[in-house]
Amino acid sequence: MMTTSQSFRLDPATEADVPVVLRLIKGLAEYERLLHVVTATEDGLRESLFREPRAADAVIARVDGEAVGYALWFPIFSTFLGQRGLYLEDLFVVPQARGRGIGRALLAHVATQAVARGCGRVEWSVLDWNEPAIRFYQSLGALSVNDWTLYRLAGNPLRDLAATAGV
Repeated sequence: MMTTSQSFRLDPATEADVPVVLRLIKGLAEYERLLHVVTATEDGLRESLFREPRAADAVIARVDGEAVGYALWFPIFSTFLGQRGLYLEDLFVVPQARGRGIGRALLAHVATQAVARGCGRVEWSVLDWNEPAIRFYQSLGALSVNDWTLYRLAGNPLRDLAATAGV
């Protein structure tokens, strides 16, 4: 499925787009001041996005054929709703392409995917200093979930805990 406007188009990411997706991931990480933590590789993305079972889906925004943004999401489940949901891992538009409605179109595409899949919600995180993104999300009617704190277990602590399973 392809979505177009007069100034840009949205295309589902294909395996040939893996280098583009990685470049956009690094662009997002640079914007978020987190480039130093990116360890993603083209091979890893190819495996996760295009080999079964697929871990996530992605769509790319293009202006005149050039990739200028993307959204990447994956399924989640809410026990409280008793329904599926989607988690928006990444939504990014390169700075020079912002203000054209591309971010809104990317998020609307993810919302369309959620509705088509019978999902009860789409969730994502935003860095607390990213005021432009927060204002954008609020303008769409998104609500901040302030009474929850995100935790992450990764690297050695993840492996250490896994090693204690069955003890």
